[in-house]
Amino acid sequence: MDWVQHLTASASRPVLYMTGGALLLLVGLFLSVQIPVQYLIRNLTVRWRTTAMTALAFVLVIGLLTVMMAFVNGMDKLTRSSGQPGNVMLLADGATDESFSNLAILDIGDIENQPGILRENDRPLCSRETYLVVNQPLQNPVPGHPRSRFTQVRGLDDAEMGGRVHGLKLYPGGAWISSAGVREATPSKGGADSQDGKGAPSGAALIEAVVGEGVARVLAADKARGSSDSPARDRLDVGDTFPLGGRTWVVVGVLQSAGSTFDSEIWTKRAIVGPMFGKESCTSVVVRTAGAKDARKLKDFFNSQYKKAALSAQVETEYFESLTGTNRQFLFAIGFVTVVMAIGGVMGVMNTMFAAVSNRVKDIGVLRLMGYSRLQVMLAFLLESLLIALVGGALGCALGYLADGWTASSIVSSATGGGGKFVVLRLTVDLQTLLLGLLLALGMGGFGGAIPALSAVRLKPLDALR
Repeated sequence: MDWVQHLTASASRPVLYMTGGALLLLVGLFLSVQIPVQYLIRNLTVRWRTTAMTALAFVLVIGLLTVMMAFVNGMDKLTRSSGQPGNVMLLADGATDESFSNLAILDIGDIENQPGILRENDRPLCSRETYLVVNQPLQNPVPGHPRSRFTQVRGLDDAEMGGRVHGLKLYPGGAWISSAGVREATPSKGGADSQDGKGAPSGAALIEAVVGEGVARVLAADKARGSSDSPARDRLDVGDTFPLGGRTWVVVGVLQSAGSTFDSEIWTKRAIVGPMFGKESCTSVVVRTAGAKDARKLKDFFNSQYKKAALSAQVETEYFESLTGTNRQFLFAIGFVTVVMAIGGVMGVMNTMFAAVSNRVKDIGVLRLMGYSRLQVMLAFLLESLLIALVGGALGCALGYLADGWTASSIVSSATGGGGKFVVLRLTVDLQTLLLGLLLALGMGGFGGAIPALSAVRLKPLDALR
């Protein structure tokens, strides 16, 4: 089944071994307890309210942890799957992000003629690009919420060439941006343009745009909020319009970009978008080589031997993998929250098991007089705690798994800070996340049940029966 393959392909061996070891210990504990299991289960069901509340705490802790880890997994998958291993990305010397790069004085023609760059129909596979983050007023803002958002725009000299270099295609029915980059608005029957009236004035040319799938969904949601007549759609399609920078833009194509940072970008003509937003120089030049080995050689050449300009060259996949600063911050936050929640969960289990010990003092005395050793009594209480943790943890993992495939917006940035990209990512719940959740639940159950179990064996049989 697809979902089984999706899960099993993602777990590391240490996590598999640790989980397998924990489950084997649990099975060994279950088999070594001589006190009838029916007696233990009956004690849990008799105190069903307390048992249910304790299990619910596990469900909430593990469920929340699973969702947070799914966010981290989605962001990590997004950055690792972006870029081509055979591409070399050229930025200005010292720039760690496209946002801060300025290649105004670079001789692009000389770059394109360097050996090692692939050519197609006698044209070098080279994409000249200007990356911008612009403030976009929302078409139909929700009252009390922000009235604008930051939108990523990538200006290209040749969008079709950019698609080839980055390995991206359009959905059927779409087209790349024309050489002019604009088209005339089509008048409606009433004499008005086909746009919604919130962008350019009547008769103004529409700016052609190729949009990523993620931003197409976001823009479609904007339109749906202000239109009760037309049915809501998953994303914008060819021919749809949207306002940006005081002009109206028309979608001419939608990128098959799911799973990459380009999913959240709007592509257009660099000669148009540069003057519009005050950044006419290139921010990056991306060239294609035959493969990862050639890309590393070309990167080293531009960094150490190219004399005509000071450049910062990176293999494109390495550039995107470096955008992990946000992930590290989020992982630190998850670690802190997990510790706090784990302490709360341990205290909850400990409180439940102490209550079980105090309510079953006479039962403990009877068990001891029947010949059960202190070790058997201790293992029985510990097993009860672990059973609660196992059920609550499993339900929490199942609840968290429902988040698999959800979409979320975030920012990816380098570890050094500054810059970054606004992205739409898909939450990913893999087997490793589920196993870590189950391990945490069993660990909480073990720690929370250990001290009450030890207190139970300290009771003397005759004193317990008084």
